[in-house]
Amino acid sequence: MNEYDVLVIGGGAAGLTAAMVLLRARRSVAVVDAGAPRNAPATAMHGFLSRDGMSPRELIEAGRAEVAGYGGILIDGTVVSARPGFHARLADGTELRARKILMATGLRDEVPDVPGVRERWGRDLLHCPYCHGHEVRDQPLGVLGAGSEAVQHALLIRQWSPDVTLFSNGDDLTPEQLELLAARGVRVITGSVARLVVTDDRLSGVELAGGVVVPRAAVFVRPRLVPNSDLLASLGCDTDAGGWVTHDTTGRTSIAGVRVAGNAADPRAQVITAAGQGSAAAIATNAELVDEDLQRDLAAHRAR
Repeated sequence: MNEYDVLVIGGGAAGLTAAMVLLRARRSVAVVDAGAPRNAPATAMHGFLSRDGMSPRELIEAGRAEVAGYGGILIDGTVVSARPGFHARLADGTELRARKILMATGLRDEVPDVPGVRERWGRDLLHCPYCHGHEVRDQPLGVLGAGSEAVQHALLIRQWSPDVTLFSNGDDLTPEQLELLAARGVRVITGSVARLVVTDDRLSGVELAGGVVVPRAAVFVRPRLVPNSDLLASLGCDTDAGGWVTHDTTGRTSIAGVRVAGNAADPRAQVITAAGQGSAAAIATNAELVDEDLQRDLAAHRAR
């Protein structure tokens, strides 16, 4: 059986940063990654000091090289089960054992079931204006969705463009919501959306059920954020009402020896935030290992 001080599950910004911090602390670390990062469709990431505009893939490749350079073990695969102890089994049958586990398994985005949405996701069908708003500033923008979250999203997107249209896709808005949107100059279209219109591999508009096309250069949505928490649940970690694992500021869960970082812990974490969480969780994990090593050494010392 392959044994390590720490098993990191998930090789994104959080997992790789945690691995590097632990390796620099002279811990043995394995990182298992399934190769399906949430931001894979995006051409660039933003808001990461000194890395603004770098592609997510390039960041991961650089991070993997750094982890390997410190002696970390990188495993391309999927962890299908984990149990206290800690034991993990991969899809290919490989068994791993570790003193601690750091989960950086991320989340998945559930987007509206409108033709074209999934295909344009991360390109010109966007979620985070702080990640991509600057690149589409001053262009005709849309917000697809209904309810208070979509309204708040439209009011926020207005910061990047004077031409914003909220497509509520058949749902009515309250008088109070309409007043807020009108005050900010956000147009509202309540008709059902038929599809996103793409021209020359670029979003060009939103087509309504009646065939009318409203020209838009990009459309924002608020996806439903679903944590990849099956492994955390199998270990017995407590979760909140929304299914997110509960944890403290260092990622410590209700199960001793299990920490969480990145989007698996914080759905709003951007790449730079996830990396910081990975570092904090790694430092706390190493502190626990040091305490355990000390107790072992103290017992051996007293037995002499």
